[in-house]
Amino acid sequence: MASTTPPTSGKDTTISSIPNLKDRLPKLEPRKRRNQPSNPTPIPETPALPPPPDTLSSSWAFKTPTRRILSRRDHDLFLSSPTERLVRSWIFTLADSVVDTPCSAVKDEDLSAPVRTVLNILEDADSYVTQCPPNEQGGSRFGNKAFRSFLDLVAENSPRWHRALGVTDSAAIAELNAYLFESFGNRSRIDYGSGHELNFLMWLLCLRQLGILQASSSSPPSGDMRPLVLRAFTRYLALMRRVQMTYYLEPAGSHGVWGLDDYQFLPFLFGAAQLLHHPYITPRAIHQDLSLEEFGDEYMYLGQVAFVNSTKTVRGLRWHSPMLDDISSARSWEKIDGGMRRMFVAEVLGKLPVMQHFLFGSLVPAAEGMSEEHDGEAETEHAGHEHEGGDEHTGHAHDGTGWGDCCGIKVPSSIAAAQEMKKARQGDTLRRIPFD
Repeated sequence: MASTTPPTSGKDTTISSIPNLKDRLPKLEPRKRRNQPSNPTPIPETPALPPPPDTLSSSWAFKTPTRRILSRRDHDLFLSSPTERLVRSWIFTLADSVVDTPCSAVKDEDLSAPVRTVLNILEDADSYVTQCPPNEQGGSRFGNKAFRSFLDLVAENSPRWHRALGVTDSAAIAELNAYLFESFGNRSRIDYGSGHELNFLMWLLCLRQLGILQASSSSPPSGDMRPLVLRAFTRYLALMRRVQMTYYLEPAGSHGVWGLDDYQFLPFLFGAAQLLHHPYITPRAIHQDLSLEEFGDEYMYLGQVAFVNSTKTVRGLRWHSPMLDDISSARSWEKIDGGMRRMFVAEVLGKLPVMQHFLFGSLVPAAEGMSEEHDGEAETEHAGHEHEGGDEHTGHAHDGTGWGDCCGIKVPSSIAAAQEMKKARQGDTLRRIPFD
């Protein structure tokens, strides 16, 4: 009997011989997010701001501030002293006062009379820039000597400014003068850096120590704390940007592109606090020109990035400010805020090449046992430190770490490079990397 099974076609045989890839491919599963390594260094605490000293006591003696950190031993004494806690408390309490607060939150009616006077002082100083135009640079990218004329006017008018603040004691005025004068840069070297910026905050701290500014670590912030950051410090920042652009101030240390900024640090610390819990501005916003333009005046972090961009000769944070570029990948502003506080303690207070220029008087006192600066050493300091080599020279110490050279090597101004390029190219200030 004939078979009823239909013949198998060649096509069917071919299909049956093809393996089922579905059975061979591994099952796809969503990739697990790798946990980022946690920073082993804890976020520095904010010590309570101590009450102001009794400067009206008959036993109180004002002192002209001098350098007292002349060796590693002196630096170690400072780091374990109440003055270190005072400085850290002052800076961090100011940062805490502006958490989640844009600059426009402080209105004119919120300003006390002393804060208004501080703003008037900065306005006066700004007018002196106009009175002291820069000398012809001739293409040079180093500091313009007309800066010294500007500082001479500051020194001449500083006693008058302090009398307007209510300071009448000549010794107290001399102590305050030292901090304010140094906050504009170094007259001999024609440079400026984060140490000079810190001097401005120390000047404000001295005004608080005298009871002129009302500032405490209460929560929510009260008194002059918030206006000092969002009005006084931002006005100082605008003034120093103009000074830098006018006189081509050299960076006070050769930090190069690996630092946050050649000149400023505190706008990033205060600015991160301002953005701490912002609902939609993320750390990546520093790469968005529209965000920088729209919010740069409200948030110091964004404003400083915009200024840095405007003063470079190449386009792109990854080329001229790789540290800022790296930080922008952080998940939140909380991480950046904590990192800035760690950096302030480790890279400013904790670095001998930075703190050896710090000034101590009666309102910001030196720790017991710290070295005394002699007259000859003070003269060498103001002469600009021509010496090189050795671990310490003329009371001026180097530890070989940190942000690099602090005094001996002249570093051309990046702002000068951009300005001179603008003059040469008639407005074209930025160039692209060929493979960008």
